[in-house]
Amino acid sequence: MMQNISKIEKQFNIRFKNKSLIINAFTHKSANQAENNEKLEFLGDRVLGLVLSKKLYDLYPRESEGILDKRFANLVKKKTCSEVAWSLGLQNYIITGNKKKKINKKDDEKILSDCCEALIGAIYIDQGFDFTRIFILNIWKKEIDKSNVTILDSKTKLQEFSLKKYKKLPFYSLVNTAGPRHSPIYKIAVSITGTKRFIGTGKSKQEAEQDGAKKLLAEKKIT
Repeated sequence: MMQNISKIEKQFNIRFKNKSLIINAFTHKSANQAENNEKLEFLGDRVLGLVLSKKLYDLYPRESEGILDKRFANLVKKKTCSEVAWSLGLQNYIITGNKKKKINKKDDEKILSDCCEALIGAIYIDQGFDFTRIFILNIWKKEIDKSNVTILDSKTKLQEFSLKKYKKLPFYSLVNTAGPRHSPIYKIAVSITGTKRFIGTGKSKQEAEQDGAKKLLAEKKIT
């Protein structure tokens, strides 16, 4: 790992005061139970959340808390963090208990995500918040730009509308279940204050609820 420290510093244009932070950030617990990236990941997760939530707050001043929360969840979820890590090439530096193991983008999503957050935690401790904020905004730029096209699912959109206008949740009720046990088809009625029931169908209750909510939104022209 020591020979990679200069590569990492050069890649991110950082000169670490405490080199051990880099080593810990890239050390998975399978390689070292005592000195690994778990605590740095814990810290980095919180720093990442603060920076991105503030960025969304500034970018979308007129949006509701619910929509901001959806955009935020998409930015900080494990899949997004692992994709950012992979794009930065962090997989080339991660130390695991199996020295022959090569980090795989699909199968090692959590390892990649944790390492990315651990690196953020290490940079925060070593370089301070202002430097870390700029670092995060740079490496998350594509994901932040894509947040502008985040689309709420129909159930969430209907729930937010109903709570805002009527202070009540939408009402869902099972109408019936048809078909064989291994492949049932559900019908679920959906309504909000002042509307008729809209029937949604699907291979799961969740799918049927989404279908019913979508029909209600379309009928009432709720966008």
